[in-house]
Amino acid sequence: MSDRSAIPPEVTDDVRRLIEDAGIEGNVDLIARILATGVGLGLDDTSRLDLKITSAALTEMRAAFQLFAPYQDIPKVTIFGSARTQPHDALYRQATQVARALADQGWMVVTGAGPGIMRAAAEGAGAARSIGVSIRLPFEDKPNAIVASGANVAMKYFFTRKLMLVKESRGFVCVPGGFGTLDEMFELLTLQQTGKADPAPIVLLDAPGGTFWNGLRRFVDEQLAASGVISPDDFDRVLVTDSVDAAAAAITGFWRNYDSLRWVGERLVLRVRMQPTDELVATLNERFGHLLTEGQIESRGALRAEIDDGDRVDLPRLVLHLNPYKVGSLYRIIDAINDAAA
Repeated sequence: MSDRSAIPPEVTDDVRRLIEDAGIEGNVDLIARILATGVGLGLDDTSRLDLKITSAALTEMRAAFQLFAPYQDIPKVTIFGSARTQPHDALYRQATQVARALADQGWMVVTGAGPGIMRAAAEGAGAARSIGVSIRLPFEDKPNAIVASGANVAMKYFFTRKLMLVKESRGFVCVPGGFGTLDEMFELLTLQQTGKADPAPIVLLDAPGGTFWNGLRRFVDEQLAASGVISPDDFDRVLVTDSVDAAAAAITGFWRNYDSLRWVGERLVLRVRMQPTDELVATLNERFGHLLTEGQIESRGALRAEIDDGDRVDLPRLVLHLNPYKVGSLYRIIDAINDAAA
């Protein structure tokens, strides 16, 4: 950073005083960093267009965080699909039914708030259990009537919209669609493969007897895996089905025993609902020991860092030194943990 763009110490002090005067008491260091970054953008002579992008993105994220905050303890599923699907289409009925099935089990349904599959999912869940993250487009400038009557936030940028559609949900259902749906699906797979998002169930739901996702699976097997640009088992993390019941069961079943994870230094902590048996721990080590950098998978209580933070300390844990290059295989361990609770 050049001297021109360095933030003077007195400005940093002013930022701290501003935060104090505003009555902000929590996460002061992060708030200060955000404000200091804004000052830095000014010192960098950042173009007006880039400043408008930054300002809009932060404004939209704040609005979205406020929208989702009251529902943070309710599990959510995001349903992706085409805005062009018509109500008479079998795919429309599939989206409605899977949304209703999950809403009946206490889940909220998040969609892009548009027409087509997005409206179908909102219809299935009902307004009280629907959250919309709409996009402002010339040809799609208003959210559908279901989410417009309840919880919705409008976005200018696709990247902030996708962030909120992915960040807040514990499961994903993709119904056949066009470029936008495929973009969202591939981003999900990329985030899971690279460990940039916590493991979550992903379902590709087709119409009864449909072949849309089977065609994608053939492309993955015959082109992507065959050419070595992905691992042969990378697509195994998703369920391809035309069954609404199987889709809903895959979303809820992923959380049957597995609860959450946290990295503590180089150790990965998997929190579970049921106390792992010695037999399960032995099986996990036998099947997945090759994914570790050292030691074994161990059953134990909360680590000191978790206790200090009050982080899910009441739950049993499995602790392991997972090879960070193998983080994309973590879903296999979670599947085995859930199978033990079946």
